[in-house]
Amino acid sequence: METFLAVARLGSIRGAAARLHVTEAAVSAAVGHVEKQLGAKLIARSGRGIALTEAGRVYAEYCRGILGLMKEAHAAVRQADAGRLRIGVVATAGESVVLRPLASFRRRYPAVELSLSIQPRDVLFAELQHHETDLVIAGRPPHDAKLVIQARRPSTLVVVGTGSPDPRHATWLLRGAGSGTREATFALLDRLQIDPPTLTLGSHGAVIAAAREGLGVTLIHSDAVGEHLESGALHTIDVPGTPLDRAWHAVTTSTPTPATRLFLAHLIDPAETGPDAFHAAIGP
Repeated sequence: METFLAVARLGSIRGAAARLHVTEAAVSAAVGHVEKQLGAKLIARSGRGIALTEAGRVYAEYCRGILGLMKEAHAAVRQADAGRLRIGVVATAGESVVLRPLASFRRRYPAVELSLSIQPRDVLFAELQHHETDLVIAGRPPHDAKLVIQARRPSTLVVVGTGSPDPRHATWLLRGAGSGTREATFALLDRLQIDPPTLTLGSHGAVIAAAREGLGVTLIHSDAVGEHLESGALHTIDVPGTPLDRAWHAVTTSTPTPATRLFLAHLIDPAETGPDAFHAAIGP
């Protein structure tokens, strides 16, 4: 199962063999064995590489979930304060929301094995659904994702820039595809019925830097630009419909591991996290 998933992710027998430190023949034999067991063709030649068939795409999704559950099961039987915790965050939360609570958690529970992954929102929630991540801090999850919002922290989206730009004509600086803030920006522009020029930048930091240099305005979490607003490097632009209420959410599956529950308890404890504390979720 792990061999087939490596082939599916890399789109190459050779790449999977290198990743798994086995021969290409061993990878081909393993995939062939699975295909024989299932009675279905999972991969097909595509140019110089391979592509998944429809059956292969379906099987790969099941493999992700099964392998994720197996790793989650191993973590679930370990002591909470000596377990493993995989946290996924969007870029803004990674830089301005989670680091201080994570540092105090690390000092409090040094034996917990921590990992932090920064990915676009859609990737994070897909990983959580496949049990490849234990907890995600991002915007609200999709309604049909069958995930659980465990805690929230208030936050707003504001438009910032330099000088006195006219938001109807100024360039709007955007994050890349998959960003929740990018989607919120387009929704705001639609409500305002304006079609200004846009500039997409590859990272959260690049957007802030471009705004500071006067390249345009951007819709961004107030958490991310607090220091820039205080220093005067950026200021809030008055745009109808803003600020937008966009709380941060701490999200898990319906079966969080002991280490995940331990971190959630830490995250909502103001005595431990101070002003960075989340609030336990009540209702959907």
